[in-house]
Amino acid sequence: MGLRMNLKLMRASSRGDITAIDQLLALGADVHFQCADGRTPLMVAVQKNQIIAAKRLIEAGSNVNARDDTMLSPYLCAGANGFHEILQLTIKAGADLRSVNRFGGTPLLPASEKGYLKTVQVALDAGISVDHQNDFGWTALQEAVLLGNGGRLYSDVIQNLIEAGASTDLRDHNDQTAIDFAVKMKQQNVTAILRLQENRYHSPVIKEAIRLQGSGQIEAAIASIDCALGEDNENINLLYYKGYFLSEQLRYEQALAAYFAAIQMAPDDLDFYFYIANVYRQLHNPNQVLRIYDLAIALDPKGTFFRYHKSNYLRECGRHEDAIIEMDSLLSLCNRYDFLFHKANSLRSLRRHAEAISCMDQAISLDAASHLYHFHKAQSFALLRMFKPAIEALDYAMMLKPDKADYYCERASYFVALDRNPRIISTMIDTALAIDPTCQRAVAMQKSLH
Repeated sequence: MGLRMNLKLMRASSRGDITAIDQLLALGADVHFQCADGRTPLMVAVQKNQIIAAKRLIEAGSNVNARDDTMLSPYLCAGANGFHEILQLTIKAGADLRSVNRFGGTPLLPASEKGYLKTVQVALDAGISVDHQNDFGWTALQEAVLLGNGGRLYSDVIQNLIEAGASTDLRDHNDQTAIDFAVKMKQQNVTAILRLQENRYHSPVIKEAIRLQGSGQIEAAIASIDCALGEDNENINLLYYKGYFLSEQLRYEQALAAYFAAIQMAPDDLDFYFYIANVYRQLHNPNQVLRIYDLAIALDPKGTFFRYHKSNYLRECGRHEDAIIEMDSLLSLCNRYDFLFHKANSLRSLRRHAEAISCMDQAISLDAASHLYHFHKAQSFALLRMFKPAIEALDYAMMLKPDKADYYCERASYFVALDRNPRIISTMIDTALAIDPTCQRAVAMQKSLH
């Protein structure tokens, strides 16, 4: 009876059915229940951006830091998907702002990578470190350049990061800075912003509109843009900001009208296809999102930007088979280790662990010094219950990164599965806690031993 009730709570949370959630909690359903893949009712509510349901579950005591099998917590998931309202709720509920995802990144990094400007602003306002580097050696700034397109939205993401104090001098594992990326990718406007020069998309009218929007006067911001459009109705920069402000107010059809008007004026400006796809995403219309991505890909078949973001969206929708096809297309254009990592994660979601291991081996061949790939190779072996090669791969990751607490926890979990000496396991957990006394996984494992 308890399991059935908990599964009903999972389904109600996914639907955002508040009445059912309240009834099930009153009957004793467990708000902390985790299904086979580690997801809680809160996590499934977050994944569907069910804001009211998430709020109710948090009020009922759900842990915003509880991790699933992909190392995501509701807090990390909200940030990665651009669900800024839920991100704010998780932060207020005590989210661990130092916690990171499987890439070693805070929510600020995927939000910057995907162009979720409002989420970036929420993360920065909360005090999440602007210069945190993930396991690729990338900061939010580097991700916004490398995985962005240098257009209006990404320029504003980068502008916000710079104004928050982001360093332009930090280097990744290949000794590249954000400016190096911008120059190589011919993102002229981004290069200017990084060098503290003028943002060419920001006319005096737009600067004033952004100021008004930032102070909560969004209707006044839209009015000022409309006034300027009355004098210059073919200014596509004005149309972009009108569309963005309208979408912030959930006036999606009007936002689409502004973006489609811009495409009519400048059909070669592919930037607007991304904005249109974002609006359809907010409207929960996956068919239209994918149609718009495909139109953009057809116009730029050798580009990686739209294919990459299409694959992100397919993963968000749980369509991992389709995401793998898209990643294979990307890899045929550009054999990058981060693309291989994304493909491996989709394979793991499909429980195709042997293929995920093969992907990690390919990534290791491109970047043998990265501990990240060896760690995830170890995890895939462990999911196959092949603990000897899992320990070997993990030991290599620990040799490359000896100060990562989670690796000692992971090794301890393998020894638990192998029913090894509890004293050895306890020593590993103690080492993890010595490295990071706040490591929640180590704390939980220590409690379970006693």
